[in-house]
Amino acid sequence: MQTISIIDAKNHVDEKVKIGVWLTNKRSSGKIAFLQLRDGSAFFQGVVVKNNVSEEVFKRAKEVKQETSMYVTGTIHEDARSHFGYEIEIEDIEIVGESENYPITPKEHGTDFLMDHRHLWLRSKRQFAIMQIRNEMIRATYEFFNQEGFIKLDSPILTGSAPEGTTELFHTEYFDRDAYLSQSGQLYAEAGAMAYGKVFTFGPTFRAEKSKTRRHLIEFWMIEPEMAFMHQEESLEIQEKYVAFLVQAVLDNCDYALTILDRDKEVLKEYTKLPYPRISYDEAIKLLQESGEFPDVKWGEDFGSPEETYLANHFSKPVFVMNYPKAIKPFYMKPHPTRDDVVVCADLLAPEGYGEIIGGSERAVDPAYLEAQIKQAGLDVADYEWYLDLRRFGSVPHSGFGLGLERAVTWITGESHIREAIPFPRLLNRIYP
Repeated sequence: MQTISIIDAKNHVDEKVKIGVWLTNKRSSGKIAFLQLRDGSAFFQGVVVKNNVSEEVFKRAKEVKQETSMYVTGTIHEDARSHFGYEIEIEDIEIVGESENYPITPKEHGTDFLMDHRHLWLRSKRQFAIMQIRNEMIRATYEFFNQEGFIKLDSPILTGSAPEGTTELFHTEYFDRDAYLSQSGQLYAEAGAMAYGKVFTFGPTFRAEKSKTRRHLIEFWMIEPEMAFMHQEESLEIQEKYVAFLVQAVLDNCDYALTILDRDKEVLKEYTKLPYPRISYDEAIKLLQESGEFPDVKWGEDFGSPEETYLANHFSKPVFVMNYPKAIKPFYMKPHPTRDDVVVCADLLAPEGYGEIIGGSERAVDPAYLEAQIKQAGLDVADYEWYLDLRRFGSVPHSGFGLGLERAVTWITGESHIREAIPFPRLLNRIYP
């Protein structure tokens, strides 16, 4: 008899197997007990028929408590009524670890309660499905950039400078000097691009924003590619190709998880069709003003969630908004070749209310211009001498972008809040557990 995982049940139909599981729920109907089981790979049902097992095993099935761990032995059968498609007819149960008074019961619980018990909430079916999709997106990220000829570059988490200013950074002490938790690996990725051509970083980033919206986390993960000898239009093609690749990978490899979440797969398929629409910031302002829904929107302002939602929904698929005003963008972006008021950049806005999932730009290459921008941003030029060196010694046109993993996971899964897209979310009012 073979010990298997639930996910392997399809390969063992009508075979007797042993599986290590936890009990998520149960119900009984006279002489039959139905046990809802999970093992970390999938969820399915165990059926215990009184007439087919010993009295002791049936008593155990009736009395076992939620989240008790056990080994079940039985025969795999097809079950067309379930999401998973298979079940196990149990003939023996071996208790491994008892569970008493498990706090997350099948009844409804408030969000704060569930977040206080996040370490246990992760065991639930929806959280399982979200984490499966997150994992697939991470796997697909490495596959995409490897096949595109990128090198993975690990940027530091502790930094002495800030790509976008220090007002939203977590300050710490680095022995006898100031340091910050990284808000982006971009500047280091630019150094990598000058060494290796095409690189990407993937790691945690931190923003000390006092924001409580459903789209913001204090700690999140960013994928940040940087590409030498590449202008903005070529970068946009990489960006849309990458996003479509992620969506397709989830469609191909996470059907079970998408079914659990009741995510509309036909809608996701639309997001794999390229190219994505491109509009200028000027055109976006005009669209918003002519909609009648945003009478107060003015040129020069950044977009909030309602504006981004309207723009992406207008096209019913991700849309690039290009060339934002220089005044609302970071110092490192390339100035527009024919205009002084905008920079060569683009944000990719996701439809269905999820807003910006990518921000990117072509990078400025003139060291004198960059130094002036650094000073204008109120930053210490001495902290950026190494960065300016990248322009002094063989600078080339280069572009890059950053994708926030959790926002992309939230969008692809169709969840309403970003807190569910990361195992242990860090929010304005939460650092436990």
